[in-house]
Amino acid sequence: MTGALVLKLGGELLESLDGRSRIAAAVASLAATRPLVVVHGGGRAVDAALDRQGISPRKIDGLRITDGATLDVVVSVLGGQANIHLVAALVGQGLSAVGLTGVDAGFGRAARTAAHRTSTGEVVDLGLVGDPADPDPSLIELLLAHGHLPVVASLGLESDGMTGSGVPPRVLNVNADVMACRIAAALGAADLVIAGATPGVLDQSGRTVAELDLAGIDALVADLTASAGMIAKLLACRTALADGVASIRIVDGRSLDVRHGVEAAPGTTLLARKEAGATVPAA
Repeated sequence: MTGALVLKLGGELLESLDGRSRIAAAVASLAATRPLVVVHGGGRAVDAALDRQGISPRKIDGLRITDGATLDVVVSVLGGQANIHLVAALVGQGLSAVGLTGVDAGFGRAARTAAHRTSTGEVVDLGLVGDPADPDPSLIELLLAHGHLPVVASLGLESDGMTGSGVPPRVLNVNADVMACRIAAALGAADLVIAGATPGVLDQSGRTVAELDLAGIDALVADLTASAGMIAKLLACRTALADGVASIRIVDGRSLDVRHGVEAAPGTTLLARKEAGATVPAA
């Protein structure tokens, strides 16, 4: 399925009816040209839902610390409201969109994420957070083969619970950037686009870096030029590049519409290595 494009949409792009309508129209234009898989987040909607329940969101280096109460909210928002509203907007554009989570058919079986070492050296247990390191792409490939558009909410299923013990496996929260990167690698997708509310990766002067290779990613992470949320994104992208995804674009999703596709969106291109003669701007 090397011709597929995986498009990750940040939840901040999907919070309003107008925003979903604009994004849905842009997705429809993309889907007319090649097989497409959409992965979405919903962090701010989750934070708002937690606040309504009197639960304080906890994050470290852009990663959500997830206890049982937080997970219940994440499941209801991502697997319910956010996914259904996005699917409805896409169906309204004439697309055969199908809402999924990594729980469906167990394709996003995940291991609990190891304790996270922060940029300051502190070790933090992220709780009920998973990493679908080797997702099974067969369900997504089946949907694509029949002309459907998979729309994936970033939830996984704990692989340790798939032992026939009679105890249902736990649903796990999965970072949406990680989910998109893992799916792209599993599909053998040539391209991954991560669309959010920033114009790509920024250098110390706040300018968009046009292109980064693995060494450039490592440098930005090491010197803390990138923000906490961007560090998590870059590390997920680095793994996807190492796993064979040829090109990743981190773009400003606010500029996406029918007339301006992902190629025209301001952003940063990530490659495993620099093209001959290419210049990577200094961070």
